[in-house]
Amino acid sequence: MAAEARIEHDGQATPENWMYPPEDGWTYDQIKELELPFDWELLDGNIVVRGAAKWWHDQVRDRLYLSLMLARRAPYSVNVERSTLFDEHNVPKPDIVVFDKTGLDIRTLECTPVASVALAVEVVSPGSRTQDRFRKPGMYAEAGIAYYWRVERGEDDLPVVHEFWRHHETGVYVSSPERPTHTGKLITEVPFPVEIDLHGLIEV
Repeated sequence: MAAEARIEHDGQATPENWMYPPEDGWTYDQIKELELPFDWELLDGNIVVRGAAKWWHDQVRDRLYLSLMLARRAPYSVNVERSTLFDEHNVPKPDIVVFDKTGLDIRTLECTPVASVALAVEVVSPGSRTQDRFRKPGMYAEAGIAYYWRVERGEDDLPVVHEFWRHHETGVYVSSPERPTHTGKLITEVPFPVEIDLHGLIEV
């Protein structure tokens, strides 16, 4: 069935064959027009379903995005759940990215090029723990993204932000030397100065 689907659809992903990638995996060009009744991303040539997020996840993500937008400085901009092109077989959707918009035509941009990304943020939910704690940080560090924030749900539902920097020699993320874990308030200087009341992220 898989081989027949690939032949019938001439190498393009469709709602009928997306679960059966070619031997080398799907490429972005093969899947970018795909329409499915759920959110998804491309990892190692496979279309990976993104689970439905709960209110807490989306509230924290959206408030973080707004806070970063308000604090941003040139040449940076911020986007939420935008496909980020690592290579033709890897196009993940970080919850938030801060990127250098120099030389980019934002009006026509399909994917954020990974070379422009300064910070990736993932808000952990029950269905994304392994991805956000292990797989994606390794992937982001290997791609050269300088900073990574992992946001966890702490006591009393308050967000806890773990801040990581990419070590320039080992190429892996290490805890921020200034303040590796932020509770109550997030204060950092990179990729630009920002101060965020973490309690305010979940206020209704």
